Amino acid sequence: MRYILLLRGINVGGKNKVSMSDLKVLLSELGFEDVDSYINSGNLFFSSVESYESCISKIKHLLETNFDFSIPFTLISKEEYLKEKESLPKWWYQEIARRDVLFFSYDLDRSKIFDFIDKSTFYNEIVYIGKNAVFWGKYDESEYMKTTYHKKLIKQEFYKQVTIRNGNTFEKIAEILEK
Repeated sequence: MRYILLLRGINVGGKNKVSMSDLKVLLSELGFEDVDSYINSGNLFFSSVESYESCISKIKHLLETNFDFSIPFTLISKEEYLKEKESLPKWWYQEIARRDVLFFSYDLDRSKIFDFIDKSTFYNEIVYIGKNAVFWGKYDESEYMKTTYHKKLIKQEFYKQVTIRNGNTFEKIAEILEK
């Protein structure tokens, strides 16, 4: 099965440095095949005949033993990722100022983010809850600072357990998976 591994909070602003080439070697040494990456922000691809749970366990152990900082991650099969893309609402593909995807880490209590979204009042933004992520659109760049996304999301406890990709990166990953 082909997977996409998304790491949170690495190589941002000079912090939490993780070499993609080193990580690809480490993943290959675990027995994962056809390991590749896209840009330097923790988007990795690999194939494995092992179960999803076994892959999670191996990746968790690899990250905990090779890095002195926590790296939350998301693991999604190629099929699930592409199915998620196919299910997106029409607004995702329309003219919109910002599009972000908040991927759920493998161990996130999703009820916390669902509860936050249910109780939120949105300002010039739109949200779609998918199976593996929340898709968040902001209509007007000049009013971004007023959005719930900007003003409240970062303060939530669950925020450190989601990994965010912008809409263009989400689409590029899908394009790579479709090859």
